[in-house]
Amino acid sequence: MMTLDPFYLLVGDVGLLETLLPCGVRLVQLRLKDKPEAEIRRQIRHARDLCAQHGTQLVINDYWRLAMELGCDFVHLGQEDMETADFDALRKAGIRFGLSTHDPAELERALSYEPAYVALGPVYPTLLKKMKWGPQGLERVTDWKKRAGQTPLVAIGGLKPERLAGVFSAGADSAAVVTDIQMAQNPVTRCQEWVSSTRAYRR
Repeated sequence: MMTLDPFYLLVGDVGLLETLLPCGVRLVQLRLKDKPEAEIRRQIRHARDLCAQHGTQLVINDYWRLAMELGCDFVHLGQEDMETADFDALRKAGIRFGLSTHDPAELERALSYEPAYVALGPVYPTLLKKMKWGPQGLERVTDWKKRAGQTPLVAIGGLKPERLAGVFSAGADSAAVVTDIQMAQNPVTRCQEWVSSTRAYRR
């Protein structure tokens, strides 16, 4: 089973990678929404090349077909994506995948695919998007880790550096962040804080 970096950065545009990867980011997800396919292809290619330069693991959200086509080796799929994803094709291509989960039934289903990780969220209230699930809390993180066993667990939703000790003590293997960095007055400084705050949890 793979080891995930404890700091998992999520960005919605490849431009952010140009400024944030030099902070020491080792694991990043490109989460593109509502863009034309030509632009999605351009951003995936650019992210692939940038991450290769910095020794960073790139994860492509949703677009598993394009990830395969463009030579990426890791994708993240939500519950809806799992309905249409060709897991056999991904495995044959050597592409690892992480899966989103929000309730016990989703977790059980996700684990049946033997993913590289499962994600649980939102742990805390989040500004990212309207969600039908309320904050899951740290007790749910602990429960998820027990159920997931050796499968790495990613916590996401409302995380900040000051909440990391509780999240990792509860059993998370990696902490995913979106808005805390993107909405910061200085995203680079905030990203550096995250890299520093998660260093103690890096194996």
